[in-house]
Amino acid sequence: MTILLWHVHGGWTDAFVRGDHEYLLPTTREGGAWGLGRAGRDWPDSVTEVAPESLHDADVDLVVLQRTEELAEAERLLGRPLGRGPGRVPAVFVEHNTPRVAVPDSRHPLAERDDVLVVHVTHFNALFWDCGDAPTTVVEHGVVDPGPLYTGELARLGVVVNDPVRRGRVTGTDLLPSFAAAAPLDVFGMGADDLPRVTGLGPDRLEVVGDLPTRELHRRLARCRVYLHPIRWTSLGLSLIEAMQAGMPVVALATTEALRAVPPDAGALSTDLDELVRAARELIADPDAARAAGEAARTHALERFGLARFLTDWDAVLGGVVAGGPRAAPGRPPRRRTDRLDRTDRPAIPATERTPA
Repeated sequence: MTILLWHVHGGWTDAFVRGDHEYLLPTTREGGAWGLGRAGRDWPDSVTEVAPESLHDADVDLVVLQRTEELAEAERLLGRPLGRGPGRVPAVFVEHNTPRVAVPDSRHPLAERDDVLVVHVTHFNALFWDCGDAPTTVVEHGVVDPGPLYTGELARLGVVVNDPVRRGRVTGTDLLPSFAAAAPLDVFGMGADDLPRVTGLGPDRLEVVGDLPTRELHRRLARCRVYLHPIRWTSLGLSLIEAMQAGMPVVALATTEALRAVPPDAGALSTDLDELVRAARELIADPDAARAAGEAARTHALERFGLARFLTDWDAVLGGVVAGGPRAAPGRPPRRRTDRLDRTDRPAIPATERTPA
């Protein structure tokens, strides 16, 4: 089928667009939130950059929404309403985030609509969002396997997080000094330049590596002996899954979906900070134990968050929505060719947007 979506969540999109469909990404010369396109990413040829103005009356089978503002924008660009019924374009809404207000009574923005399926990326999200009349389902994350990259040659804790200064307690920034007492920290991601000042950690305990291209990030991160996941409140950071698939042992807060994502033999999972710091210190001091935990992490992550399972689950959801509506049982729709839309013929936009860990 032909699917319209915006490039919002780079890590999730990297897996989603590897299915057996045609994916249309609105692209503008300015890029940004509404026109990022491929952003120079190495995606299949089935991912097509399109000028937004070429979408009017386009033969689109389904729209994948990820922001509430996209409902009105998709209807404006397509010239048709979204939802269920004649003349409407089927749509699903992917809920990437945990609720942030009035937990656990958070009302989802689509709670009053019964014609758009809300697809949660974790069971925790599905449990904590009040989706009201909206039909819901869960499709857990899938990750493109980075490969068994782990060396653990550096006796350091690797952390991947975007905007740790701005997000503060959400990302567990206040916990970093406690972990730095166990081993020096390498912090990857955007918006971390001011982290030494905020945490009070000197260069002997904290290095801000910064935002690296994905492949370079995976290689550099896998040199760290342990992956640290100090984030208090997130849906489920893809960087955690990627680190596990790379073969890294994990020390993580047992919060939100991490409790289900990390098996006990993959490292340490707890809400007791002292217990986690002690586990980090022990794994740093014992490379053999760290490697064994990393192997367990990789085995689990490949099985639980493999790309094939992810795409199969999504095919069932998308097929069911197109064939029978948002509450229909999963099924696969007939394939339908569409007229080729105007491709944008512009230089690639720099990949300035990366998914928050």
